[in-house]
Amino acid sequence: MTVLLDTHTFLWWVTDSPRLSRRARRVIGESPCLLSVASCWEMAIKAGLGRLDTPRPLQRFLQQQIEVNGFELLPIALEHAAAVRELPFHHRDPFDRLIAAQAREEEMALVTVDTVFTKYGVKRIW
Repeated sequence: MTVLLDTHTFLWWVTDSPRLSRRARRVIGESPCLLSVASCWEMAIKAGLGRLDTPRPLQRFLQQQIEVNGFELLPIALEHAAAVRELPFHHRDPFDRLIAAQAREEEMALVTVDTVFTKYGVKRIW
């Protein structure tokens, strides 16, 4: 089963955070994982605002962590962007809404602590 990682899940995985659940850690370690370009965009904005620090420039950090962990990037396709229109406003965060649309369109489970994704009909692993 291929899974999509939420932004915080990716960050908690690469920093070996204890906030990552045991089940999430197991699934990430055993499954093919995708990281949305939307998450990269979100991290770039947070880094630009001083709310995210990485040990090296963000692009190098992301490239290295994606490669080292064997993750794949999920591009933002037109159907992903258009599918956001169909989502009810359970969540106003545009990145989370796009990630929810991607998980739905690609029929993937999302590894996330955020329970709001289940309101979108997304299978949540935590």
